[in-house]
Amino acid sequence: MVPAETTKWQPAPARLAAPTTPVDALYVIGHFGIAHVPAEGWRLRVDGRVDRPLELDLDALRALPDRTVHAVLECFGNPLRPDEPTRRAGNVVWRGAPVAAVLDLAGASDGPVLVAQGHDRGVFDDTPCTEYLKDLPLDVVRERGILAYEMNGEPLTAEHGHPVRLFVPGYFGTNNVKWLRSLTVSDRRPEHLFTTTLYQRRAPGTGALEPVRDLDVNSLVTEVRRDGPVLRVAGWAWGAEPVAGVEVGVGPAPDGVGDWVGAELSPAVGGPFGWRRFVAEPSVAGSGACVALVRARDAAGRCQPLRGARNAVVTVSVPSASSDGESCTW
Repeated sequence: MVPAETTKWQPAPARLAAPTTPVDALYVIGHFGIAHVPAEGWRLRVDGRVDRPLELDLDALRALPDRTVHAVLECFGNPLRPDEPTRRAGNVVWRGAPVAAVLDLAGASDGPVLVAQGHDRGVFDDTPCTEYLKDLPLDVVRERGILAYEMNGEPLTAEHGHPVRLFVPGYFGTNNVKWLRSLTVSDRRPEHLFTTTLYQRRAPGTGALEPVRDLDVNSLVTEVRRDGPVLRVAGWAWGAEPVAGVEVGVGPAPDGVGDWVGAELSPAVGGPFGWRRFVAEPSVAGSGACVALVRARDAAGRCQPLRGARNAVVTVSVPSASSDGESCTW
């Protein structure tokens, strides 16, 4: 038996049940609030280890070949509480210019780091910042990063980085710099609150601090339906690596969860970085209240831990069956 965690569970908003998340249902996070950057007069500066430093306006960026990516955007959570369970995510269609195309225009060198700077500024955790700054592996961003100017076929909203944000499929939202101002090719990581101080965690095995980048394997419950002896649990699972399986465990509350039952998985929505829908229908003994846990695992062998991590499984507390025999949905 696995002891159940004491975690308050609430159903995800109904609109998160859609394969593609509506923009107005997507979470909004701003370390310094929301920056309002007009498209007119916006420029992207590309400099550092490049042969031809340049500036592009929005028309010039849109004139470049575009790429469309259907991928999950997920918030890592509060960097001051990195082990607090967090499930702010959505699956979005992104459109923009490949970062590689802009780097080629500038004649970028093969430096190890690309530094992205946003227009937002302010004070976070009592530390004043003149800009939001993130550093990323240049090879990864060159391979799959885009300079996104559309979400779900519409221009970015101010809340999500208008007019342009960096988006790297498979990376946490903190790396996908909103209100983008500049890209700098560098041979070293810059010292900054959001590069080398916050958004760091211990690497498995070595315990060394490393920057938060790759998405964890995670899941989100969007439906719990009890119909007699059957409990239907559905939702989404995702990660930086392909999701290989999802399991649901059910047991009597509050004792814990017994056997795990494999869920049926649908193909990833939109491509390798989209989320996968899961549906499981385990049997429930008796009509009393019960608990259910959902855990996903990926192709790299990672599995959601039971507790003590930001992607820990969440206990779903299911009330007793309806006394009139009708099915109930939470």
